[in-house]
Amino acid sequence: MAVHLKKHAGQLTIVIKLGTSSIVDEKTHQPLLSILSVIVETATKLRLDGHRVVIVSSGAIGVGLRRMDLDKRPKHLPKVQALAAIGQSRLMSLWDQLFGHVRQPIAQILLTRNDIADRTQYQNAQNTFFELLNMGVIPIVNENDTLAVTEIKFGDNDTLSAITAGMVQADYLFLMTDVDCLYDKNPRTNPDAKPIETVEDISELEADVSSAGSSLGTGGMSTKIVAARLATSAGVTTVITKSSKPGNISSIISYAEAQKAAMISSRNSVVNFQDDGVPITQTALLNLHTPSTSTPQGTPARTPSPQLEPDQVPLHTRFLPQPNKVKDRNFWILHGLAPHGTVYVDEGAHKALVRRAGLLPTGIVDCDGNFAQQEAVRIVVVRRLSNNTQSASTSHHHHQEVPASPTPLRHPHAHPHPPLVHSHSYSSSTSVPFELHNPPPTEIGRAIVNYSAHEIKRIKGLQSKYIHDTLGYADSEYVALRENIAIMGLERSRPSTPSFGRSTSEYGDSH
Repeated sequence: MAVHLKKHAGQLTIVIKLGTSSIVDEKTHQPLLSILSVIVETATKLRLDGHRVVIVSSGAIGVGLRRMDLDKRPKHLPKVQALAAIGQSRLMSLWDQLFGHVRQPIAQILLTRNDIADRTQYQNAQNTFFELLNMGVIPIVNENDTLAVTEIKFGDNDTLSAITAGMVQADYLFLMTDVDCLYDKNPRTNPDAKPIETVEDISELEADVSSAGSSLGTGGMSTKIVAARLATSAGVTTVITKSSKPGNISSIISYAEAQKAAMISSRNSVVNFQDDGVPITQTALLNLHTPSTSTPQGTPARTPSPQLEPDQVPLHTRFLPQPNKVKDRNFWILHGLAPHGTVYVDEGAHKALVRRAGLLPTGIVDCDGNFAQQEAVRIVVVRRLSNNTQSASTSHHHHQEVPASPTPLRHPHAHPHPPLVHSHSYSSSTSVPFELHNPPPTEIGRAIVNYSAHEIKRIKGLQSKYIHDTLGYADSEYVALRENIAIMGLERSRPSTPSFGRSTSEYGDSH
């Protein structure tokens, strides 16, 4: 039975990600109680203001090092996993003690990618999150390092926090790090480096990402950019800010929400009259400033915060969410499943997929990998070689099943994911059935396939009616059904990133 997240007017869901360096000292591995105490105070205040809070907490291995009096993180995987087992219980005990002082209940959730690879398990995890949040509990999430191996790891807790934010339908994701924000240059070596406050289009971001992770952690600034790309695709505003100043979280939220409200007011400022003669402008402003009466009795109302001037706002970088966020099932296909191979499709199939059609074999150029039925694969668009005999022999069938679209193919840089040139198993002497460089193969999405790699290689380029003759059976006329296909960024995410140091409105048009 699905559990629904009960949200009231003005109520936000906020995910706060803390790296190991925010929790334990990098050298002594002692818990940083001053930072942790402010995190607890901040999270509790947000809860009292009526918001929902999730914490993604690294640190189990660091705490384990302290417990076993070890100087550095071992390289041998079983030892690392053993330290995680030792440290995780002590880390949760620390969180429980700190939150216990303010009578705030917490819960532990440990995840690996395997836990959410199955759709039912993903929904069960989501239901658990929703129920905890409805109960006023703060879930504390970590990767289950004791069990995780390379094949089922999220990679780092930045990625885990972004997937968690998408799963709980968060409004904000805070990635706490050792720098205040992104800069256009490395501020440690360039005194004239300018902070970047707002990023509207990650694909056009020009920033210094040379900051590496700590010796205890696994993430750096580049992993935070990846996490921001993932979270914003799910409609989550993502913020990078300094971990040693967690109290800034509330101020940043107040500033961002004030900008959002001001832009809504501005968009409604064109005077138009309703049937009752009241100007729409007046109605919109009244709705903005009138307290909501829909909040049930007993639910804490949001405490209005004083409006901050731009020069009073703590340094941070805010990645704006995509206007058309990825739906929950598509988010799971794109980010909850690990791809087991690649299916290369031609430009006609790409156009059809953008129009939300299923994937027919006629539009498939080739595939790579050793995947089975009902496994996830990457979908990569390629250009068939003009002198390829397969293209010539199947072009008639292709245009019958996938009609041409008046919508031109977008340039790879236009969507929020950069063009991805895939490695493949072709040798230099093998004829590759598609163009490798102009344009390069570009990943456009993920899909759960109805046929294995071996079967797809046999039916690629054929009309669906020939599947049975070729394989001796036909499980489906589609290689992937529409509901099992998720396409990345159907529209350009936002106008290009503003000039450094220039103030921009978070929800405004570029012109």
